[in-house]
Amino acid sequence: MSGQATYCLDANVLIQSWQKYYNPRLCPDYWTLLSELGVQGRVFMPEEVQKEILRTEDDLSAWLKSSNIPVKSIDGKVAECLGAMYAADERHLTLVDNTKGRSLADPWVIAHAMAENAAVVTKEEKVTAANAKRIKIPNVCDKMGVRWINDFEFLEELGVRFGCSLT
Repeated sequence: MSGQATYCLDANVLIQSWQKYYNPRLCPDYWTLLSELGVQGRVFMPEEVQKEILRTEDDLSAWLKSSNIPVKSIDGKVAECLGAMYAADERHLTLVDNTKGRSLADPWVIAHAMAENAAVVTKEEKVTAANAKRIKIPNVCDKMGVRWINDFEFLEELGVRFGCSLT
């Protein structure tokens, strides 16, 4: 596995893919691929991402429970990375939407990626407006020197090609 990139998955990559363009009824191979990448140690998710998805009992949460994607717990190194992230810029605190209880896993996605020297895979896009109330994962990743990509770039990097067939 040396020399191969590893990827830390944000919850939105799984949720939006399941609900939209990689729905398992249309693209079951995507979900098989993610599970296989988990076996290979190429992808993982923070425990907080898993909790976010498992809060809703649905088909995605059932799939996640049976998948082979490793779930990483918070350890001392991850906690140090989170502390460094918050110390680097007070705006990083706005990653979490405290008023709506959303994006609770976002800081942990970045901290785990920092600790594991992994790339973040997210559907979020960089916020460029200077007056934005909240920043997004890509903004913090850029500030902290963490590589981030979207799920399409992720598949491209891996050289994934899907085929189509009629059932």
